Amino acid sequence: MVIRCLSQCVQCEVISGTFVGTRHFIPRMELCLTETKLPFKLLRKQMPLQICYAMAINKSQGQSLENVGLFLPKPAFTHGQLYVAVSRVTSPEGLKIYIDSEIGTPTNITQNVVYKEVFQNLPLL
Repeated sequence: MVIRCLSQCVQCEVISGTFVGTRHFIPRMELCLTETKLPFKLLRKQMPLQICYAMAINKSQGQSLENVGLFLPKPAFTHGQLYVAVSRVTSPEGLKIYIDSEIGTPTNITQNVVYKEVFQNLPLL
């Protein structure tokens, strides 16, 4: 996750894996084309970053996407949110899910959160 953009580097924080929570600086690098037909040497400076986009689960309703990465550091608020997130992808091969366990390690199990208080004041039919 990008924390700060500076003129010579970008400050980032790791959001998953072994080094979660640590901050690092990614420096601006000089890149030079080696295989070119140009009569001069083309040198450019850029940050070695790749853009990615994120959206909230509720914002994704109505979207069809080829690739979906789902990051669940905590259980989804309701089972409907989990369904919406998983159903956005057009094929199973395009779905990647990362679920954190309570101790901070990856797992393949998540909790279906249901608040029983919601059902207490329902009228009987």
